[in-house]
Amino acid sequence: MNQYKSPDTHPATVGARTTIIGILANALLAGIKGIAGILGNSYALIADAIESGTDVFSSLVVLGGLRISKVPPDKDHPYGHGKAEPLAAAVVALGLIVAAISIAIQSIREIKIPHHAPAPFTLLVLVIVVITKETLFRFVFKAGQSVESTAVKTDAWHHRSDALTSLAAFIGISIALIGGPGYESADDWAALFASGVIVFNGVRLLRPAILEAMDTAPSGEVTKQVIQIASQVPGVVGLDKCFVRKMGFDYYVDLHVIVDANLPVREAHKIGHDVKDQLRSQYSKIRDVLVHIEPDQK
Repeated sequence: MNQYKSPDTHPATVGARTTIIGILANALLAGIKGIAGILGNSYALIADAIESGTDVFSSLVVLGGLRISKVPPDKDHPYGHGKAEPLAAAVVALGLIVAAISIAIQSIREIKIPHHAPAPFTLLVLVIVVITKETLFRFVFKAGQSVESTAVKTDAWHHRSDALTSLAAFIGISIALIGGPGYESADDWAALFASGVIVFNGVRLLRPAILEAMDTAPSGEVTKQVIQIASQVPGVVGLDKCFVRKMGFDYYVDLHVIVDANLPVREAHKIGHDVKDQLRSQYSKIRDVLVHIEPDQK
């Protein structure tokens, strides 16, 4: 198993900490935006509050996925529970799409119904929200990149989507206030536009989650490092096949190692173990390596 300096440095733990911060921030912002939207007569702001509410649910899903992914391998799950992480990311992406569609439907209804223009104070609320959510996006996305978590990076994009909807609401409300009579629905059009942006991001985030769940090969850089490390082990003549798959936060490697055909079985077996040990010691995220020894045909 991979060795971490302490449980607090485990990628799932790091990701969970940032996710909890996002949950608390979203819950607070959802309440503020909802109250301001109702008092300020702005459906764009209410839609923004709904989006923040779905972010809380999505972050809870991510948190659950991260915690399950940490559970050690058992009899029924010999490769561990790492797939819970991309599955959580897929659920979050789908939730984002569903929320956007609901916002779009309600926005169209509001456009058809005459109503008063939003109150000016809602603009100040939106400025605060945009700054807060963009800051959260950068913080969470950086953490997601550092631990290579699809779920955490997907959760980060929820914050970016919220910032975009808030920015669209700001523009819409500004147009409604500046334009005066006849422009009251500008913030509803802004909410409709923002929902389109959210759907686009949801679809874009769903793809990598599905690919990881289907054991799609990771970036070529990972395979390149594996080949480079294995090739430098004494006794390795060459490599025939190299398959790498990501399971949550860890990598599993299947490697066909070519050795001298005249070597005794014991020595060839030792070379296989040396390859495995070198890979796990030099690449901390590799959990296990399956080595298949092949004789040199020359």
